[in-house]
Amino acid sequence: MNVERVRDAYASVADLSIDLFGAREKVAAADLAFIGRHLTLRSGTVLDVGCGPGHLTGYLRGLGVDAVGIDLVPEFIAHALATHPDGTYHLGSMTSLDVADRAVAGILAWYSLIHLAPPELDGVLTEFRRVLAPGGTLVAGFFDGEEIEPFDHKVTTAYRWPVGAFSERLARAGFTEVEHERRPGNDTQRPLAVIAAVVSDAGS
Repeated sequence: MNVERVRDAYASVADLSIDLFGAREKVAAADLAFIGRHLTLRSGTVLDVGCGPGHLTGYLRGLGVDAVGIDLVPEFIAHALATHPDGTYHLGSMTSLDVADRAVAGILAWYSLIHLAPPELDGVLTEFRRVLAPGGTLVAGFFDGEEIEPFDHKVTTAYRWPVGAFSERLARAGFTEVEHERRPGNDTQRPLAVIAAVVSDAGS
């Protein structure tokens, strides 16, 4: 992933993205339930990586989670801080998190992995695995598809993943899937999927 290209692409449509997606009420109830179900199980910090306008970081904080938002785009971080002044938000990249090894209880990657080319996903998942404590949970949302393939996303190139292939990449990085759900497409929405996985050596 060209970090600068993705950052600049989202910065150019930041206001529109905030208007379209930047509120908890615009997230499907089933998705909020999935996120809450898996990221409230353990005490400790949860990173919302690619937090965008910060609405899901705020949602998790409302559930009593010590959630911290991280995003590449200064406009998103500024909006998140203005809208959720009690929250913590930082500029940063998922490719190199400024977090100690095994320091966090969970990670939310809500459609923030979609611009990673398939060879790049493994490295980011390994970085997530590095900062997650034993038994920590990763929740990811992504575009569902019959095969791994790029498509012309409105902001910049994104990728579809079959759930099975995504789960295999998680296993390769040291995670074990615990649940997934698929959302069918319609006239306004592509097929989507959500997946939760835990660090595989939770007993160590």
